Amino acid sequence: MDHEALEKRKKTIYSLLCDDFYVPMKAKEMAMLLQIPKSQRAELQEVLDALVADGKADVSKKGKYSKAKHHFVTGVFESHPKGFGFLRMEEGEDIYIPESEVHGAMHLDTVQVKIMPSTGGKRKEGSIVKILEHGVTKVVGYYEQSKNFGFVVPDNQKIANDIFIPIERSKGAVSGHKVVCEITDYGRDGRKPEGKIVEILGHVNDPGVDILSIVKAYDLPVEFSEKILNQAERVAKEVSEADMAGRMDIRDWQTVTIDGEDAKDLDDAITLTEEDGIYTLGVHIADVTNYVQEHSALDVEAEKRGTSVYLVDRVIPMLPHTLSNGICSLNQGENRLALSCIMKFDEKGKLLDHVIAETIVRVDRRMSYTSVKKILQEQDEKERAEYEELIPMFERMEKLAAILRKKRMKRGSIDFDFPETKIILDKKGNPVDIRPYERNVATKIIEDFMLAANETVAEDYFWQEIPFVYRTHENPDEEKIQKLSTFINNFGYSMHIAKDEVHPKELQKLLEQIDGTPEEPLISRLTLRSMKQAKYTVDCTGHFGLAAKYYCHFTSPIRRYPDLQIHRIIKEFLRGRLNEKRKEHYEDILNGVAKHSSETERRADEAERICEKMKKAQYMEKHIGETMEAVISGVTGWGFYAELPNTVEGLVPVSSLRSDYFIFDEENSALVGEHTGKTYQLGETVTVRVTGANRYAGTVDFELEEAEKRGNDGKISTETGCEQ
Repeated sequence: MDHEALEKRKKTIYSLLCDDFYVPMKAKEMAMLLQIPKSQRAELQEVLDALVADGKADVSKKGKYSKAKHHFVTGVFESHPKGFGFLRMEEGEDIYIPESEVHGAMHLDTVQVKIMPSTGGKRKEGSIVKILEHGVTKVVGYYEQSKNFGFVVPDNQKIANDIFIPIERSKGAVSGHKVVCEITDYGRDGRKPEGKIVEILGHVNDPGVDILSIVKAYDLPVEFSEKILNQAERVAKEVSEADMAGRMDIRDWQTVTIDGEDAKDLDDAITLTEEDGIYTLGVHIADVTNYVQEHSALDVEAEKRGTSVYLVDRVIPMLPHTLSNGICSLNQGENRLALSCIMKFDEKGKLLDHVIAETIVRVDRRMSYTSVKKILQEQDEKERAEYEELIPMFERMEKLAAILRKKRMKRGSIDFDFPETKIILDKKGNPVDIRPYERNVATKIIEDFMLAANETVAEDYFWQEIPFVYRTHENPDEEKIQKLSTFINNFGYSMHIAKDEVHPKELQKLLEQIDGTPEEPLISRLTLRSMKQAKYTVDCTGHFGLAAKYYCHFTSPIRRYPDLQIHRIIKEFLRGRLNEKRKEHYEDILNGVAKHSSETERRADEAERICEKMKKAQYMEKHIGETMEAVISGVTGWGFYAELPNTVEGLVPVSSLRSDYFIFDEENSALVGEHTGKTYQLGETVTVRVTGANRYAGTVDFELEEAEKRGNDGKISTETGCEQ
């Protein structure tokens, strides 16, 4: 039974259970009442099982079904290292699960939760009553050996319990090994989970084992099978005359790629002309689908991976390098197939016309962001002489990008400009430097042009009324926006909220108002945290952050599967092959594609984040004892997090704040001294000393500089509070 039919039937049966005249009955009795033939009774059972799993129905020992007496909800449990956790809900607010109500559930388990009576707080609380499905089957961690057994300490701190390993299932692992452990018994009632070692990754100090551990922990597929590699090798190395037939030939257009110096998969190229105040912008994207056919081994693997993953020391590609760095890369001086979005804009950035077409392109020059920055921003004479013939186009690019950005900002697009960094490793994988990655004129040009193409394609295909994959970003939660509004009032700022909703323009105006102020870091972070996560959907519901009605991902088919999927749809439409049968096909598959792509994107983001944290912690091992300025980036009941200028974040434990007894003020994101009234608030600048760093846990520990810890009379406070 498909999802839609199941949900429809669940509503029907649930309305029966809720009827005042309904008396509990067995599935067979219900089938007779509803006149369901014997051939369909298995489907009725499926519906009843689903209602029980959702917590909407109870089933007695005698097999009789009734409406659930308690309010139950089902979702995925996300554990916290401190023991509590949250039930992550697809819709609505997450539910807080206190440590006492976890009842043996592990991180990522699908669980049934009973909603508990409110204890006065605003946050919903629940108690786990049933574990429906275990989400973690394998654990990566540190192996410790005892005489007759061993155990694995999980790398993921959200998995609270060590895993007991019988000696005969240790695979010869010894203390210090990083291992992959398969859970064989989840334990309960005080009993530890039990498992067996299935893979030894190497010793914890061996080069590369740290990142390999993350790869294994997130089940990232690294190697391509021989079948897929052979298929990629068989793809033509050059564009044939047959491939070029019927395409728009724009090889004589002045064309460039602009990427990072170390980029090898060049999937977008730009052309730009201007005549009588009308700009013609061409965004040309590698035609990957010409080489990755639907249902081929390459396509199946690309869909499974969903996205390329960019770890500190490696890239795990969605497609084999043979393709992504070869025939699918828009390399300088070579004929390449592309899917182009050619747009005409007036001097105010209004889109006058556009064409989406299959094209043949030839890139004149492969440019880097650094080089274009030197030409436009620094007016570097040597660089300008080298690329003299291209300078007029680069200057047009700068001008048009600024026009498009201004227009986007006018409608309310939100632009968070948090600092990004690049971690530099030596040959052994040790971090030697953390360098800021700054957005410059060149990165902004590419960003603005890609956004324009993504919007144009999304709007075009929305009005074609054909199945498609959109990139959507929902409006923020009403409660979070109200909290933000209340908080910023303390600083003299306000937001207009209409009908419990906020327009993105209001948030953009707020960010403009706080630009350069002491409270900017604080309010920027809280604004970002009030936002939801963008995702892929088949419904075009708009993109809140960009203030766009129509948006999709069209510009990176080498590294994102949704882009590749919509290229396939666009080409079928352009060739007149998108008949009713093909539309039905896409209607059947695109929901699954969108959901899986969103999941693989989140997995990749999390793996990248953990990898960065680990390498940053390793870098800070060399700086223990040093004193630095930091900005408070997060406040909790157990302390506050502070971020250094190099973006490394560390914890100042509340136990180290000895000048007072500090209470967590959740509403104002602050720790407040009970006796002194001293506050430590999100966005505040503090001086910290690095006291510890654990690369394996990805954590850095700080304490406040001595002067910060002194009481009003200058004496060091005692452990117990304000007595001095």
